[in-house]
Amino acid sequence: MQTVLLAAGEGTRMRPLTETVPKPMLPVADRPLCAHTADAAVEAGASELVFVVGYEADAVRSFFGDEYRGVPVSFAVQEEQLGTAHAVRAAREHLDEAFVVLNGDNLYDPASVEALFEAAPAIAAIEVEDPRNYGVLSTEGDRITGIVEKPADPPSNLANAGAYAFPAEAREWLDVEKSERGEYEITDVVARVIDEYDVAPVTLLRWLDVGRPWELLEANEWKLGDLDRRIDGEVRGDAELRGDVVVEEGAVVEPGVVIEGPVLVRSGAEVGPNAYVRGATLVGEDCHIGHGVELKNSIVMRGANVPHLSYVGDSLLGTDVNLGAGTQVANLRHDGADVKQTVKGDRVSTGRRKYGVVAGPGAKTAINTSLAPGVVLSAEATTTPGESVTRDR
Repeated sequence: MQTVLLAAGEGTRMRPLTETVPKPMLPVADRPLCAHTADAAVEAGASELVFVVGYEADAVRSFFGDEYRGVPVSFAVQEEQLGTAHAVRAAREHLDEAFVVLNGDNLYDPASVEALFEAAPAIAAIEVEDPRNYGVLSTEGDRITGIVEKPADPPSNLANAGAYAFPAEAREWLDVEKSERGEYEITDVVARVIDEYDVAPVTLLRWLDVGRPWELLEANEWKLGDLDRRIDGEVRGDAELRGDVVVEEGAVVEPGVVIEGPVLVRSGAEVGPNAYVRGATLVGEDCHIGHGVELKNSIVMRGANVPHLSYVGDSLLGTDVNLGAGTQVANLRHDGADVKQTVKGDRVSTGRRKYGVVAGPGAKTAINTSLAPGVVLSAEATTTPGESVTRDR
């Protein structure tokens, strides 16, 4: 079955991490986010992967090429982001059989994706305690009868997860009218499929919509939790590796380092000496975690450096970030409340009591900088020596 993976969006809620890379290509464990989605499709039996690309499309093209894990790959371009039906319509010329639509910025457990393939035509759903803020599936027995958007009186606790297995005929039904919000909605296509076919609900065992930085942390916590210990790189002297730790070939762990898994140290990275790395932590390619640094439950992207005597907890450091000696990240509010972060101009709760900072690509801190919980440093932002940063910059 052909599989359409939607990977065209800019990921504005993930800024500044998406200044130079599309959201589906942000790192989750040892591969981009959308590669986990592609893996689930391949394992479910996808006959072809069709990526719908737009923003920074070359990053997706260069990673996947013409073939991924033995499955042919093609690309369709969505010039403007005008809704999900519009995105799938961009891929129409590639479709000639029944097809599945998956979001490239969602994580799915592979068994559930396989169940979606097998149940086609079908809609993926998640069970939620309060479905009033979702599109909710109405069902009769094992058949879906409709989707109700944000109902005051939900007909079920099954929320639409935005993944669909369509019959081949749906290829011709993608020319829907614009909605009130000015987009071409895939739910209009789904409504016609429900009218003309018996459509099954498939309840996902596990699912995550990765839209904001703290959800990228959660995605890494999920996938790093699946690690099996593997030491292919160089571990020197009395360095101690505890639990599920992966040190890739070409990585170096210096003496005095303690790493408590799940932790992934990618190729070209250097850790130590005398560093402490713990929690679900990703140390990206060519990163340097230096002397006396404590790094906890964080994502450090390719080429970033935390060289001396710093603490970084529950944080996301973009590519080529450099933290000056003695930089300290605060990741817990004194009042115990959840940390908030600004997303598209609004202060939003992260739902996390422990949450540090987001530093965009190329951001740099000076020596002895302190960063308050929830602070966002934009791409190329800088601080001054000894500065206490309590607001975004």
